[in-house]
Amino acid sequence: MADATTPLPLRSEFLFRMSLSTGAPQTVGTARNGELRIVPVTGGTVEGPKLRGEVLPGTAADWLRVDPDGTAHMDVRLTVRTGEGHHVYVHYTGIRAGPSDALARLGRGETVPPEDYYFRTAVRFETGAAELDWMNKVIAVGVGQRPPSGPVYDVYSVR
Repeated sequence: MADATTPLPLRSEFLFRMSLSTGAPQTVGTARNGELRIVPVTGGTVEGPKLRGEVLPGTAADWLRVDPDGTAHMDVRLTVRTGEGHHVYVHYTGIRAGPSDALARLGRGETVPPEDYYFRTAVRFETGAAELDWMNKVIAVGVGQRPPSGPVYDVYSVR
């Protein structure tokens, strides 16, 4: 039995890599919490040992808030359809932050090494598929990068 004063270990398991394509942002403007941009997610893929499928267009977007220093706060909702035809609702929030020069380069669509900025997400899933019910009962984290082709996340369940 663990001692209440000893930190418990954090374990994770790789679930999948999610690669997204995005459309042109719709800029709402500077609102109460930074500049709000609604970025449509136009498609994508999910490939990994625990889930494979496609991101459905038309059901996905990022309500992205950007601070004056360039820090981005994500609020993304999307639907994945598995190869078996099951649907999984994915909701994640996250943050992308870093040195101003790295964020400016990302903003211009340049390639920036992922180690030059911080990009992490907290992910939850919902599905009615019996064989994927385990997804309803985990919290996952995503380690992101932003190549010019669109965001890419390596997603891990926290055990």
